[in-house]
Amino acid sequence: MSHTAVSLPKVIAVLPAAGIGSRMQAECPKQYLSIGGKTLIEHSIRALLHNHQVTKVIVALSPHDTQFASLPIAQDPRIAVVIGGGERAESVMAGLEAAGERGWVLVHDAARPCLHPDDLNNLLAISTSSKTGGILAAPVRDTMKRGETGLQAIAHTVDRQDLWHALTPQFFPLELLKICLRRALNEGAVVTDEASAMEYCGYHPVLVPARADNIKVTRPEDLALAEFYLTRISHEENA
Repeated sequence: MSHTAVSLPKVIAVLPAAGIGSRMQAECPKQYLSIGGKTLIEHSIRALLHNHQVTKVIVALSPHDTQFASLPIAQDPRIAVVIGGGERAESVMAGLEAAGERGWVLVHDAARPCLHPDDLNNLLAISTSSKTGGILAAPVRDTMKRGETGLQAIAHTVDRQDLWHALTPQFFPLELLKICLRRALNEGAVVTDEASAMEYCGYHPVLVPARADNIKVTRPEDLALAEFYLTRISHEENA
């Protein structure tokens, strides 16, 4: 009995990278800090291009960016550059506009360099079963506290059951995400990630369980941790 192989779609990725990373206390935007001789954005892009389904990465840059063009990866023919906006959602929108109308799109953080190949494979696989898409996410393990507004004091403990940390990449049908993100922006909705734009329009993206070491570098101490995780991933791949 023969089995028909499931054909997985080719995918375009968008990386919003127009931010300045003020929390890093660094002189350059955080995506240009280096680990092992490569910048965070290079690690993040390479993690995507390592997967054969990802055929193109569109990087949304600040109009004042002077660094990306000098990186070796900028010469890769699979890389395209657009000018992003002041907010993440505006940069993602610029990338989506350049991506066309059809197929599926990944949106990934430029400062999230520790994406594991297995997690990316698991996320991409939902295109065969979901018409809405989904995100990588990790269940909350810590006790969560809601603070008093304006005070450094506990208001109450939040039930962590069914709470997840939203990670990236986030993966959606390109045209559907474009419609939802445009509507959310036009109507002034709070859009903290792509999934929130989908939720705003009534969709329920899939939660794909992922490794908690897929961290976003936002503070100085995150850099050493990301270096440790990247070394572990590299050893796994070379084993």
